[in-house]
Amino acid sequence: MSTLFYSLAILVGIGVLASVILFFVAKKFKVEENPLIEPTEKMLPGANCGGCGFAGCHAMAEALVKNDDISSLFCPVGGSETMKSIADFLGKTAPEKEPQVAVVRCNGAFCNRQRVNVFNGADSCIVESSLYSGETLCSWGCLGKGDCTKVCKFGAIKMNSDTGLPEVDQDKCTACGACVNACPKGVIELRKKGIKDRRIFVSCINKDKGGITRKACSVGCIGCMKCVKVCAFEAIKVENNVAYIDASKCRLCRKCVVECPTGAIQEVNLPPRKPVASVSSDETGVESKVEQN
Repeated sequence: MSTLFYSLAILVGIGVLASVILFFVAKKFKVEENPLIEPTEKMLPGANCGGCGFAGCHAMAEALVKNDDISSLFCPVGGSETMKSIADFLGKTAPEKEPQVAVVRCNGAFCNRQRVNVFNGADSCIVESSLYSGETLCSWGCLGKGDCTKVCKFGAIKMNSDTGLPEVDQDKCTACGACVNACPKGVIELRKKGIKDRRIFVSCINKDKGGITRKACSVGCIGCMKCVKVCAFEAIKVENNVAYIDASKCRLCRKCVVECPTGAIQEVNLPPRKPVASVSSDETGVESKVEQN
């Protein structure tokens, strides 16, 4: 009985001693957190999406408090208003950025790209991309396995079963960039939302020569340069056989959209075009205008 009592006493003594040691160690090495961090974190949206480049909102708050210059820090979910509120609270200058949205730069739907084989592996774009080029002749386009939809925390991107392509809901998209990072093909890009959410972009990233691209996809960019020649604002350039539109220079004139022979250039939220009047002659030789839809 005495042996059991002594054993218990020794264990209790060791526990008490260890607690005292841990208490003083914690006191000695305690890191005092800046009291501004907690209220700053509360002003952030709390999405913890990583779109700011940090592991979460707490890490972002720490960076905002500790850095005198926060011009390189930006919360895509909260946007400019949130950053301005935080900057006013901290007495710093907030970075100004135009709202962005995720854009799928691939228009190769089932009807535009012929399937030449079937992938029977894991239902993952990353896995498929690491093994081979894809199920169609286009080795650049969307693989259609939906990795982008799985990483979106805001339900802003979904797969269209009819086209096999992801579609972005611009009202839900926060431009966190998770889908951009998830796409192994680099098909998804963050672009400026534009005035009245109007955008024009080249929905193709195929860098193959025109003939190869044409064979692989009926709506791929063939690098014909027609869009470049018709753009009066020098907003379009063709590099590596594919065109790209600079959103900061584009004035939404839509001449490139009409000029593109494959329909690779897409327009979003722009009003319908006015009917074009063409001139024709009747049997008497009198010219008359005909409305075309």
